[in-house]
Amino acid sequence: MTLKLGVLALLTAKPGKEAELAAFLDAGRAVVEDEPGTRVWYAFQVDSATFGIFDAFADEDARQAHLTGRIPAALAEVGPELLAAAPDIRLVDVLAAKNPS
Repeated sequence: MTLKLGVLALLTAKPGKEAELAAFLDAGRAVVEDEPGTRVWYAFQVDSATFGIFDAFADEDARQAHLTGRIPAALAEVGPELLAAAPDIRLVDVLAAKNPS
């Protein structure tokens, strides 16, 4: 399956909330297991306070299903407590990918 579309979300933790944000992102893995259209999902840490999520999809329907799904809803719920600023969410086009076999 060709991955054509993605979402990149960058998140900045409030001071002292870094571990909680990391735990929240780790728990998100179980949620996306129930999203067949989310073909790739990564949670990552850039530096001590900056975290991110990257996911990829084969089509716009799958991306929209994810954007209106449980992860964004949960992030909106915990965001005021854990995040120093609103998430920087960007819709991206995947130009090239090496898919795991």
